[in-house]
Amino acid sequence: MKVILAPNQAAGDQAAFQVFKQVVDHGAHVLGLATGSTPEGLYRLLRESPLDFSQMISVNLDEYVGIDPDNPQSYHYFMKQHLFNAKPFAHSYLPDGLAADPDAEVKRYDQVVVDNPVDLQLLGIGRDGHIGFNEPGSPFDGGTHRVKLTDSTIEANARFFSSKDEVPREAYTMGIGTILKSREILLMAYGDKKADAIQKMVEGPLTTAVAASALQKADNVVVIVDPAAAAKLRPTSISERL
Repeated sequence: MKVILAPNQAAGDQAAFQVFKQVVDHGAHVLGLATGSTPEGLYRLLRESPLDFSQMISVNLDEYVGIDPDNPQSYHYFMKQHLFNAKPFAHSYLPDGLAADPDAEVKRYDQVVVDNPVDLQLLGIGRDGHIGFNEPGSPFDGGTHRVKLTDSTIEANARFFSSKDEVPREAYTMGIGTILKSREILLMAYGDKKADAIQKMVEGPLTTAVAASALQKADNVVVIVDPAAAAKLRPTSISERL
């Protein structure tokens, strides 16, 4: 696991952009994408760049259950606003939050990832160490599944809604086992609220209580953090300082 310490979020976004540019320049075909506030700066840089995704595939980590794709709070909508409208892909896959048959949707999305092996998977991290919507206790070999969100995740996501009561209680997510099959993984984290999760992910024991600790098992992981997110790491855990 390579941990890059950026002096601020803007520098971290630039470093993340260079990771994306490098894999695209070297022939990557499938990008695994994430939502939330953390990658917004990266997506802005991608929108403003000359990179061409028109012959590539994107596969998103997750989607809320029960929200229409055109709802401004859906991850379909987020991706269109922050990336796809400016940089369309040949095809973009996301879970169907309105799927009538949850079991069939889980199988469908697992097959999507099998058919489109991810060259670079982008991740954020939750305050409790979740990646995607793999909450504490998620098995490290899990595939796509429907999950009930924890109170802490609902609380953290409430800032995107008018009230906490509007936050969906369930989501579809790629499993940790699926994420670990990605050829490369890039995780971004900013701010002091992520410091505990980053420390446990990088230095803590391998445990399902911290889903992100599973990344210790992966061969090619880059973690980009700012000083606040890296505050609880030992200096020896930092691989590179920008």
